[in-house]
Amino acid sequence: MSWKSIQKENFTDIEELAAFLELPYAFPLLKKSKFPLNLPRRLALKISKNNLEDPILRQFLPIEDENRHSGYTDPVQDASFQKTSHLLHKYAGRMLIVTTGACAMNCRFCFRQNYEYSSGGDFSKELEILSQDETIEEVLLSGGDPLSLSNRRLRILLENLAKIPHVKRIRFHTRFPVGIPERIDGEFLTILEKCPQQIIFILHINLAEELDPDITSALKKIARLGIPILTQTVLLRGVNDSLEVLKKLFLTLVNNGLIPYYLHQLDPVQGAMHFEVLLHKELLEALHAELPGYALPRFVKEEPFAKGKTLL
Repeated sequence: MSWKSIQKENFTDIEELAAFLELPYAFPLLKKSKFPLNLPRRLALKISKNNLEDPILRQFLPIEDENRHSGYTDPVQDASFQKTSHLLHKYAGRMLIVTTGACAMNCRFCFRQNYEYSSGGDFSKELEILSQDETIEEVLLSGGDPLSLSNRRLRILLENLAKIPHVKRIRFHTRFPVGIPERIDGEFLTILEKCPQQIIFILHINLAEELDPDITSALKKIARLGIPILTQTVLLRGVNDSLEVLKKLFLTLVNNGLIPYYLHQLDPVQGAMHFEVLLHKELLEALHAELPGYALPRFVKEEPFAKGKTLL
């Protein structure tokens, strides 16, 4: 079964999901939202039934708490760094291509849920800008999720980036394999293998329970191509804001050859502030005391107009 066919089976109707998970009828679900429900069935099958506190469910279920008006529609000020609607330039030596607005899943805390995405296009304007700026050594492919693009579009994009001699590294930021590991198919692996630049994968994962053998097997196929796979995690109230949960996550990652890279403070996006964790010092000290250094990510916050991530 192709990954596109599997993606079509995502839960996108909140009442259908509520029935599947046997959720309480009276729970204040947010049945109308401009940021729609989008949950792969693989993840839905990992959610315990009749449990509104399930940490996987909390990441994807629209609830009335989102109607709180604290936070910002553009919390990291992406609009201030746009070279085009698809191209951002925030940090020295790097540019980011917003490849698509599509994702394998819609996380309720997504900092780009209000971004004004432009669809289609061959990125010709973005490639021209990149080719003219010889200070750029690294290109980040983000979105949305770059793995939402077809293999054909990704192949063409990577082939065009390969023609820019000063671009040495290409970084994929993705959560797709966590929901649909079938996306890592043979054709995509061949595309990666033929790319002359160093590729780096950054995988977004918040709980050890999000992983399974199919996912880790797919990721190891990428790693066997000499591609490092690092991970980033968002600290979320009611999801992973405890020593036990984070310790289990980071050790599970390294046990599967994945390197914890960043633990992010929540971006203050409108509709997601019920996930904010205010107290973190004691938690970080406990993690530092119990984990080997290679399993300990850096705890960071993205502050608009800073020259890089702010270490906390």
